[in-house]
Amino acid sequence: MAELTALESLIEMGFPRGRAEKALALTGNQGIEAAMDWLMEHEDDPDVDEPLETPLGHVLGRESTPSEQVGPEGPGTAAGESKPVLTEEERQEQTKRMLELVAQKQREREEREEREALEREKQRRRQGQELSAARQRLQEDEMRRAAEERRREKAEELAARQRVREKIERDKAERAKKYGGSVGSRPSPPVSEPGPVPSSPSQEPPTKREYDQCRIQVRLPDGTSLTQTFRAREQLAAVRLYVELHRGEEPGGGQDPVQLLSGFPRRAFSEADMERPLQELGLVPSAVLIVAKKCPS
Repeated sequence: MAELTALESLIEMGFPRGRAEKALALTGNQGIEAAMDWLMEHEDDPDVDEPLETPLGHVLGRESTPSEQVGPEGPGTAAGESKPVLTEEERQEQTKRMLELVAQKQREREEREEREALEREKQRRRQGQELSAARQRLQEDEMRRAAEERRREKAEELAARQRVREKIERDKAERAKKYGGSVGSRPSPPVSEPGPVPSSPSQEPPTKREYDQCRIQVRLPDGTSLTQTFRAREQLAAVRLYVELHRGEEPGGGQDPVQLLSGFPRRAFSEADMERPLQELGLVPSAVLIVAKKCPS
């Protein structure tokens, strides 16, 4: 199909003359289909309606040479005169085919754009899913780190409590070892059985009541008191050990030895008295003792 016929066909199909001429020139006059492809691809270009710098049929204003003006019938025949003239029916048929071709190109373009839009949507969703998964992994990592931190703090707290308990037990053991064992650890001596009853009630001497326990109240220097029940045959050292273990820590962390006093009659118990039973010291069935700091000898 000649260039003039292609240009007229494009114009009849509704394309502006400037666009049609530009499409034919830029596609090398390879036909209507190539020109239509170019028009469909570049219809949204901002410079699609700008004219070409080189006019059609000329290169920088150069006139056609006589050899270029020779048509297929020989010299002297113009190129336009050698092209056949289409009848009205042929022109309509050609226009119909071109319109169908335009419609087909338009459908293909719409399908291509639809596929591209679908692919972009898939890509957007895929990126959204990846972002959501990354955010979820980050939250899980933060929760796991927080849980590990709580477990570590709890373990450290339990370990600290265990160390405190162990220190208390060591202190108690050292005090018990230093002052002769824990309170109440000594076995109680057997209670002596009463002797035979005299046959004559009138000759029976008055008997003193025997107590196997005694209640000792100890008054501390700070005004507080401790009360505990001991066996009557336990030594006075057991009372002192009980006071040492329960009187509490003194300022400065040290524990000075204590001395036991009786209020009435006034008496200060010596180290020798610590080995004597409570019953022998007259502290049965109950007594009140006073704690004083022992002066260094």
